[in-house]
Amino acid sequence: MATLTIENYVKTIYQLVLDNDGQPAATGQVADALDVSPGTVTSMLKTLSTSGLAAYRPYEGVVLSDSGEALALRVLRRHRLIELFLQNTLELTWDEVHDEAENMEHAVSDLLIDRIDDYLGHPETDPHGDPIPKSDGTIAMGSNTSLAELAPGDRFRISRVTRQDAEFLRELSRIGLQLQSTGVVTGKHVTANSIAFFMGETSIELTLDAASEVLVDVEDPTTVSQEDVSV
Repeated sequence: MATLTIENYVKTIYQLVLDNDGQPAATGQVADALDVSPGTVTSMLKTLSTSGLAAYRPYEGVVLSDSGEALALRVLRRHRLIELFLQNTLELTWDEVHDEAENMEHAVSDLLIDRIDDYLGHPETDPHGDPIPKSDGTIAMGSNTSLAELAPGDRFRISRVTRQDAEFLRELSRIGLQLQSTGVVTGKHVTANSIAFFMGETSIELTLDAASEVLVDVEDPTTVSQEDVSV
């Protein structure tokens, strides 16, 4: 049986490799993500490699094996279903569920998770828009287009938020940004590191760094007045 530490490592490596477009996760990336020393990471990566959960090469990085990826998806399935269960049944907000799910994901059985999945009606995404792995280990990947990539005139629908620390999510809630919100980009100011858009009748501006953490589905283009558009 995998330990809590092993589960955290494979989940982290899975996400880092995904963020790296399939390239190995560097030791430093893993260390930063888990807030541990590079030496500690190197030791654990050797353990994961010996146990067949990962392939680790010094100076090149680490990728998961098929069994390691299967374990990572099981952990993600638990985490994301717990988040949605806490939101739907206990009415926790999207900035509250992540830390609670982190604490619970290692303690629940796959049987209980399958029952939660049944109870929730087999949802496809969690409160942040992350895809929920199915019980057979498959996962549907959604849009990889970020709000920061859009241009003035682009219409969009918010599909996912990849940065999930509580402070960031609370700020998004404060300005009225939530999943499935629709909008149109009215201005992009690269030198000022910002992007502006309308959601309904509300004008919102985000830094490009923040907007890069918000993934969207791009909808049919619309026309905006020239005075609203600046680059």
